[in-house]
Amino acid sequence: MHDLRFDGRVAIVTGAGGNPGLGRSYATLLASRGARVLVNDLGVGPDGRGAIGTGVNTVVQEIIDAGGEAIGNSDTVATAAGARAIVDSALDTWGRVDIVINNAGVAPFALFDEFSEDEIESVVGVHLFGHIWMCRAAWQPMKKNGYGRLVNVSSGVAVSGLSFQSIYAAAKLGVVGLTRTLSTEGHKYGICANTIMPAADTLAWQTMLEPAFSARARANGLTPEAVAPVGAWLAHESCTFSGRIFQAQGGSINELYFSTTSGMDRGADPLTPEAVASKTAEIVDRTDSTPVPDPDPEVPDHMRPKQ
Repeated sequence: MHDLRFDGRVAIVTGAGGNPGLGRSYATLLASRGARVLVNDLGVGPDGRGAIGTGVNTVVQEIIDAGGEAIGNSDTVATAAGARAIVDSALDTWGRVDIVINNAGVAPFALFDEFSEDEIESVVGVHLFGHIWMCRAAWQPMKKNGYGRLVNVSSGVAVSGLSFQSIYAAAKLGVVGLTRTLSTEGHKYGICANTIMPAADTLAWQTMLEPAFSARARANGLTPEAVAPVGAWLAHESCTFSGRIFQAQGGSINELYFSTTSGMDRGADPLTPEAVASKTAEIVDRTDSTPVPDPDPEVPDHMRPKQ
């Protein structure tokens, strides 16, 4: 099998200034395969406060020293203006944008009723709105070129749930819905959009979780470098999947998909709360579950908006 190269491609990787970090690993891997990379990071810590461990300039220099081509950017993804500035920086430098890996994130820990309003707005702003604004900013340049790869970073927490991360989980599941719909709208423009749910020992884990957890993760191979190849594959022109969700950790990869139970049949009598209660076991029986279909780019005529 020939090497997957990115020669001539321009990639934007957000949240790429931390070390160890997933964004840094995506950026350095793409650059080593020939991509010209815009390394973006706002410069705050994993909880949205303080300073990060490495920084944009260090990662850019790392790429250049290895023979690659990169520029840095420290605009925020959480606003439309910030996202446009990030994309414009790539366009002004290289004239195109082919790949966006939306990796930026903050994840303060708190119980649901203890998050401050500012923390809630920050988490949703970076994770959900950050994806929306970045995809919007890159959408027109990608449409113009008839090509694009959007790799949107979600989390297994979005489907499994995790105490102290309710707002993060909510935003990350929103990323899944956004990505599945963008896959339908981008189809005719050559734009593929997929979701990656990574797990790796990053600066966030090392600074926000117990040291034993981080050490155990490293011992089990849960490094950013073991996830980066999955992100690179999703960003490559040969990957034509779209609207899919892939989990990656420690060198393993699997697809996550939704399914529905057979449920209860509609009877001849009107449905009542009592009828629902009596059929609970049948409704939740997963024995004969059916996968939810992948997003379909062909919109049925009856679902189209009125002209």
